[in-house]
Amino acid sequence: MAVTARGRVLSGMRPSGQLHLGNYVGALAKWVELQETHECLFMVADWHALTTEYAATTPIEGYIEDMVLDWLAVGVDPSRSVIFRQSWVKQHAELQLLLSMITPVTWLERCPTYKEQLSELRDRELNTHGFLGYPVLQAADILIYKATQVPVGEDQLPHLELTREIARRFNYLYGALFPEPQAILSSLPKLPGLDGRKMSKSYGNTILLSDPLPVVREKANRMFTDPQKIKATDLGHPEGCVVFAHHRVFTSTVAVVEQECRQGLRGCVACKGELADQLAPRWEVFQTKRAEISRRAGWIHEILREGSRRASALAQTTLEEVRAALHLSSSPPPTPSQA
Repeated sequence: MAVTARGRVLSGMRPSGQLHLGNYVGALAKWVELQETHECLFMVADWHALTTEYAATTPIEGYIEDMVLDWLAVGVDPSRSVIFRQSWVKQHAELQLLLSMITPVTWLERCPTYKEQLSELRDRELNTHGFLGYPVLQAADILIYKATQVPVGEDQLPHLELTREIARRFNYLYGALFPEPQAILSSLPKLPGLDGRKMSKSYGNTILLSDPLPVVREKANRMFTDPQKIKATDLGHPEGCVVFAHHRVFTSTVAVVEQECRQGLRGCVACKGELADQLAPRWEVFQTKRAEISRRAGWIHEILREGSRRASALAQTTLEEVRAALHLSSSPPPTPSQA
């Protein structure tokens, strides 16, 4: 799987809970598209999960199984992409160690996400070496495969720029080895949660990819709407409505939805029902495929095992180049019994 003119993509997700509709719109839908145009590696970022969940590791294995199940059900294809588990490719850890030698602490401390999560996740101790240094591990994840492009949201651009800075510093010190990965930004807007806040498991405002269709319909009925639209005939303001934000993503006739809302020609109950109807066909396909995959015992483990083997081979090639650039021996000397 040599890098070609198509470019190589690396992306991943932390196994920190069940995936939701926001994960699909923000990442998975793009992954499925990228398989058609790029060489893709998709990573189960279980080491990254430990940066914040190190004190509660028991659920991680189950989260991994459910997460990859959702990936496969929406169309991520192991015959066209490498699906692997980060902790099964040890070269990530060695490259992180080597990159940490050249990464100033000030670069890590200025990361917006580092500051935000320190203030938001006050229920756990995050003043750890692992949490401060996780952007270096993230850089290693990308650079070990010489990825040329990384799909990210706008809020993740500072992290990708840090990876680019680390690559530039390495290339300056030791010779041009790493490409500077470019961002692939999603064209889809972010989906708000049922209550208008960011869709997040911690807020309990999600539509889970594993939810049965009746549950999806019930959750659609609970979505916040325009607070100024009390009666169906009131003039609406769709720009402030959670239901309309979802229509913008999933409804092909969104212009009609907007016009009728603004003119007081549709009520919120009907609008929620139409959204559920728009979701239903793809949801039924997704749920059917998810059920079929669930019946294939051991398949997900086999996909991760084979994907990790392929990823490891790619990573090892890069790591040997890194060791050579740093004038480090690529293998230990023979033991006396081997000499």
